[in-house]
Amino acid sequence: IKIVDEQTGRVMEGRRYSDGLHQAIEAKENVKVEASTQTYATITLQNFFRMYHKLSGMTGTAETEAGEFWEIYKLDVVVIPTNKPIIRDDRNDLIYKTVRSKFNAVIEEVQELIQAGRPVLVGTTSVETSELLSRMLKMKGIKHNVLNAKQHQRESEIVAEAGRAGAVTIATNMAGRGTDIKISDEVKAAGGLSIIGTERHDSRRVDRQLRGRAGRQGDPGSSQFFVSMEDDLMRLFGGERASSLMDKFGFKEDEVIEHPWMNKNIENAQRKVEQNNFATRKHLLEYDDVMNKQRSVIYKRRRNALFGDRLASDLGDMLYDWCANEIATYHEFNDLDGLKLNVIRELSVQVNITQEDFESKKQEELTQLLYDEVSASYKGKCSIIKNEALPVLRKVKAENDLIENIIIPFSDGKSKFRIVTDLQKAIETEGKDLVLSLEKFSALTTIDNEWKEYLRELDDLRQSVRNAQYEQKDPLLIYKLESFELFKALMSKLNSEVLSKLLKSKIDNEQSEEVKEARDLPKQSNANLQTSRNDLNTNAGKQEKQKTPVRAEKKIGRNEPCFCGSGKKYKHCHGK
Repeated sequence: IKIVDEQTGRVMEGRRYSDGLHQAIEAKENVKVEASTQTYATITLQNFFRMYHKLSGMTGTAETEAGEFWEIYKLDVVVIPTNKPIIRDDRNDLIYKTVRSKFNAVIEEVQELIQAGRPVLVGTTSVETSELLSRMLKMKGIKHNVLNAKQHQRESEIVAEAGRAGAVTIATNMAGRGTDIKISDEVKAAGGLSIIGTERHDSRRVDRQLRGRAGRQGDPGSSQFFVSMEDDLMRLFGGERASSLMDKFGFKEDEVIEHPWMNKNIENAQRKVEQNNFATRKHLLEYDDVMNKQRSVIYKRRRNALFGDRLASDLGDMLYDWCANEIATYHEFNDLDGLKLNVIRELSVQVNITQEDFESKKQEELTQLLYDEVSASYKGKCSIIKNEALPVLRKVKAENDLIENIIIPFSDGKSKFRIVTDLQKAIETEGKDLVLSLEKFSALTTIDNEWKEYLRELDDLRQSVRNAQYEQKDPLLIYKLESFELFKALMSKLNSEVLSKLLKSKIDNEQSEEVKEARDLPKQSNANLQTSRNDLNTNAGKQEKQKTPVRAEKKIGRNEPCFCGSGKKYKHCHGK
């Protein structure tokens, strides 16, 4: 199931409807129902663009949006004169009472232009309208091309033919197609390319983009819009007055109005739509600005975890904040036993703070005491990991110097996970690089998981704060207050989860035979490395050989899934 942009007629690859709607359509159309998607990151286009240090752009139709460019991006809009004077004839709109009479007039106009030897480009606002017009032209026996999502592959070919004498092209939102419609001297003599708009778009920019397809570089051309009182734009904005005047003066269905006042009336209607759309975008941006500050904090912490440069500083801050929070919680009720129990439960650390110290010292002093004890415990934990891992790492390196990465199995008591580390670096740094890899893994996975859930909570919050209007409160203000509380809870949970994983993690000694009898490990490692490379050569052909991490773990059973991820049993894959 692919989504087609209603305005441009293009297929939006990779886009899916949210809240189960896409799955509902898949079920209705009897195709495979894909799993629901999870948002990993979100940002508005405005905040994405505002991340750039320098921002500029060029378009032929920015003048109508100059106010928005200044208000959102603080960008001025400067109009540059055209290379050659524009001689295109932009005619007043033709206004009809009904849609049927409007389309009949469009067909008649197309026939007249073909007879005059001029190419015609008919612009529509939706794919549905383009297909309706196509059927009407077929009934009249008029040859034409349709440019929308269904003919997307033939786009350049259709546009190349659009400038021939007598050619008729129907396009869904011609804006941004990016290809010039070339016209011959014969066509220039006949009056150039003729643009016909079957409806006024919600935005003046899009109408101007359609008009701009003719009269380029001083070429002759003309543009004409056909409008009916039943069009959405006229019906919703400003059409009532004009429609009542037509009834008052006794206009029939097929009679037409052409007057500058009507053009002004239509432009006013478009201006109202643009203002509404801008208000919607600005409202969305106000909500995203709240999250933008939170996003920058999380992404900075995630970047530090990804590269590891400032990770030690971040972990120190996490630990201090966690200690301060715990002391503040239990000191208020003079509950030292509760504090000790919670530290054991969360971090598996025995606290030696005395009752006397707990009662007499200030919270800042107690926080520093707790921080020092947990820090010392973590350093001891790191030393144990290094001492257990280094003999195995050195043995693997001695047996096979080609191995670059190695996987070490870890467990924190709740889950098992594997840490990939650079074998050479881990040995050279006396195990510090292995500990860093563990820290990076713990921070990254926790941040990613908690941030995903936080985004979901914010979506729910945004939906629920709308009800604040019924209490005559500002929903945005409620959103700011509630999201701040949610973010504080998120940071507290992040600190707790990362520290818990780090302080409880240890090398998985259920496979103690491997740790004690390292002599079999290099043989298995060599086998894994060699067979993986052979497999890559046969399956990948011309692809480069990939570096395969070595698995420092127990021997794989014959009927277990193969370690290479092929989905086959080990005995049918690398165990052959």
